[in-house]
Amino acid sequence: MAKKTGDNGIVLTEAQKRARRSRSIAIAVALAALVILFYVITLVKGPGVLVRPI
Repeated sequence: MAKKTGDNGIVLTEAQKRARRSRSIAIAVALAALVILFYVITLVKGPGVLVRPI
């Protein structure tokens, strides 16, 4: 559990810091994979994706 101290607010334990970093890395990897997936799908569909009636 995080400890509350005087003026510093909440101070995280080392385990909590590691967990936060792991979550941040997992979110970043998932986001990068999604961006790459969209990019690859756009390339596979070809330039016709940009030429469509309004």
